[in-house]
Amino acid sequence: MADSTSLDGDTALAWPDWPAYALIDDLLPTLQRWVAGRRRYALATLIDVSGSAPRPVGSEMAICEDGEIAGYVSGGCVEAAVATEARAALIDGQPRLLDYGAGSPVLDLQLSCGGRIRILVRAVDDGAAHVAQLQQARIARHPLFATIDLASGAAQYSDRVMREPGLHDAQFIKRYDPPLRLVIVGGDPVALALLRLAPSFGLETALLRPRGPERYPDDEPAPRFYDRRGIDTALAAVQLDARCAIYTVSHDADTDHAVLAHALGSNAFCIGALGSRTKAQQRRERLRADGFDDAALARLHTPAGLNIGARTPLEIALSILGQVVAERGR
Repeated sequence: MADSTSLDGDTALAWPDWPAYALIDDLLPTLQRWVAGRRRYALATLIDVSGSAPRPVGSEMAICEDGEIAGYVSGGCVEAAVATEARAALIDGQPRLLDYGAGSPVLDLQLSCGGRIRILVRAVDDGAAHVAQLQQARIARHPLFATIDLASGAAQYSDRVMREPGLHDAQFIKRYDPPLRLVIVGGDPVALALLRLAPSFGLETALLRPRGPERYPDDEPAPRFYDRRGIDTALAAVQLDARCAIYTVSHDADTDHAVLAHALGSNAFCIGALGSRTKAQQRRERLRADGFDDAALARLHTPAGLNIGARTPLEIALSILGQVVAERGR
């Protein structure tokens, strides 16, 4: 295994003027495109952090053989160097263990945050198989664990793991979670605004609109699925797991009640309803009459969204998405 502290000039690549690669957090769509085009790629995984660092352990960056990049592992301090090492790994097949920051031998690549990071760079020998594993886990909406051997770069996949993700002697266990899903109920302008903005935050969307139009508008970002059946039928078909948020913006008291009662019976991590404080109190009273206790009602965000003084549909959608992001890590 190469323990790399220098760059190979023969594999250097032209670096983009703007860091658009860092706006890509979900690497799977990019990897799917590369695999479809029969393009080889390498992965750089942040395996250890000492002190401060802008990215959490487990963050990944993908580097294609033609120089295209997606994702990032630092704040822009080391990405060019990592990409160059990845290109070299694709040539010689050897993984690299990179060490940057305070106390690192790479003195010309120090981190502005003052910390130290270790990054494993490996060519993915069977890129299609890696993508297939991620796809299968995503469809089933369960986590996928990759146990990566630091010496060889080889990975073993499982839907369960005996040890916590992270660095373990000569192995690193990487956890891949399904994307966060935002289920939206209703068809008002706020619903459309959420559908426009949510993908920018890496959220997969679903829209339930009872008795809604048969077709979703062609000029709007389409949700992963659109269900126009009755609310009880549509809710029964929705898979609300611990990586789901659900908000009702229906403006219909019975629909809102059905959505909130269903959501409180699930392990959705974020539940909300649009409306005034008066309506919020009425919702809570109706749910309490149905047997939901204070602990359950404390999970509700109603009125929906963070208090940012939002007035327009896009501002309200932004306040809701801010609330989803805030709840995500709790």
